[in-house]
Amino acid sequence: MYPWLIFWAPQVHFPWSGNVSQDIDPTTHWFSQMIQPGAGDARIEQKAFAVASYGKQLGQLTEVLIAVAEQSPDLSPEARKALDSLRHIRAEIENIKQDEYQHSVARLVEEVQAVQNRGGAEYQKLTQMLLPVLGRSAP
Repeated sequence: MYPWLIFWAPQVHFPWSGNVSQDIDPTTHWFSQMIQPGAGDARIEQKAFAVASYGKQLGQLTEVLIAVAEQSPDLSPEARKALDSLRHIRAEIENIKQDEYQHSVARLVEEVQAVQNRGGAEYQKLTQMLLPVLGRSAP
């Protein structure tokens, strides 16, 4: 075929063939995606997040808001509805936390039991490491 006829040559693309486009967007925030690039001054946001996570900040604001709202005798019906909704959200989040804590404890117990079943020096070493931790009084 002559090179000047290439414009009239048909192009057939079967599945998984043809031009490929790939979006290359490197992840530069490996530890947390909570702080978006356009969220104010990134260094300040990162330092504030190190002091208290967004969840911690929102949890404390929720507690204060509920306490203040409960002391107010003259809330509008809309405000009472919003307060009930906020209480419900707080209760759901507490349930999620409890479920996660129970799951973590169950997983830890299973892992310790697996090491215990294997026995040997590994179990002895684990026992020596855990007994001082478990012997401490709870806070």
